[in-house]
This record gives sequence, structure tokens and C-alpha cells, in this order.
Amino acid sequence: MSAPRPRNPSGLERYYVLTKGRSGPGGSASSLDVATLILFRTAPVTGMQHEHEDILRRCRDPLSVAELGAHLGLPFNILAVLLTDLLEAGHVEARDPVPAHSAGRGPDLALLEEVLSGLQRL
Repeated sequence: MSAPRPRNPSGLERYYVLTKGRSGPGGSASSLDVATLILFRTAPVTGMQHEHEDILRRCRDPLSVAELGAHLGLPFNILAVLLTDLLEAGHVEARDPVPAHSAGRGPDLALLEEVLSGLQRL
């Protein structure tokens, strides 16, 4: 006789349930990376998945995807699927951390020199 299955899924089963079987982001979230900033736009709504509510509560101040994943204890792909849901519903906004005016110009050499100088002083 086999042992009864736990009521709360854990590990891979939990992720499967959270994402409704989806394995990766699509649509507007396909360009997410760990440095993308997530910004709160609307309050949670009744009946929303608990993890979606948790993301919205944590993003009242902008957070990177990496920070959000660390707070929630979720792998990137799972978090990206959940963010896809929120992006498509208009609950959050994703922003590239690089200002638009400097995108495409290459790295800011002055900033890189400051970082290097700071590292050398350590």
C-alpha cells in the first residue's frame, strides 16, 4: 500500500500547479531578464492567485526580477510565467534597467571607470 500523497504540492509539482503547466514565459514577458525592473500598476483583485498577490505586494517599490525571485524563492522561469500573467493583465509594468536615451550607445565608460576604481579600493 502506498503512502498518501501530501495535500500541498512541493517541488516540481508545486511549480506545475503555479504555472498551470506552462514551462516558460511568452508574449510580453519573453524579453524579461534578471535585471528587468518590475513596477506595480494595480492592486490585487479578488480571486487572484496567492503568488500573483504576493508579487504585487512586493512590487510597490520597483524590484528587479532577480530580487523578486529571491524574495519569493522561485526559479526565474517560474517567476517569468507568473509575471507574464500580470503583465498581460496590466497589473505590473516591466522596464529595462538601462535608460532608453543611452540604449544602443554601448557601455557608459565613466560609470565603468568608477566601478573599477571602487573595486580596486576594496
